[in-house]
Amino acid sequence: MTDVVLRPMRAEDVPGVVDVQEPASVAGLSGVFPQHLHPFPRRAVEDRWYAEIQDPLVDCFVIERDLAIVGFAAVSGDEVKHLGVGLDEWGTGTAAEAHDELIALMRRRGVVRPWLRVYTANPRGRRFWEKQDWVDTGERSRGPLPPHAELMTYALEARPGQSPGSPASAGERPVRSR
Repeated sequence: MTDVVLRPMRAEDVPGVVDVQEPASVAGLSGVFPQHLHPFPRRAVEDRWYAEIQDPLVDCFVIERDLAIVGFAAVSGDEVKHLGVGLDEWGTGTAAEAHDELIALMRRRGVVRPWLRVYTANPRGRRFWEKQDWVDTGERSRGPLPPHAELMTYALEARPGQSPGSPASAGERPVRSR
């Protein structure tokens, strides 16, 4: 496997990001958004990415391998807003590599307790976050899009002896950023 690169997302990346995001979202979130009732809202997702790229409080990233877009991520302060990879990347470790780089970035910025929301009815997503040592805080909310499914809040605590700028896990190999 070649190195994964995490780089800032540009407006011209959005169509390619959504091309990767749509099939993975449909496959991974069908229990949350049955496609016959709630088809993937491509235009709304594109508009959200364009808005987040312009938002000075949000950092959006493209995950690349060999100059091809294979995933996406976004953080805002202490929140991981988005992290996903294409179907072809599922199970390859790409998402875990990108996760580790995002957390290392957040720790370098002084974030001690990153948090995120994941759909309760997304067992694959929940397993991913739990495997990365995220824990359910018990906080619940509702998603912004119909059917306004339940979201769980997860948080990642710094390990004892870990400084805010250190990687999330010992021995990790960070993703190359550019």
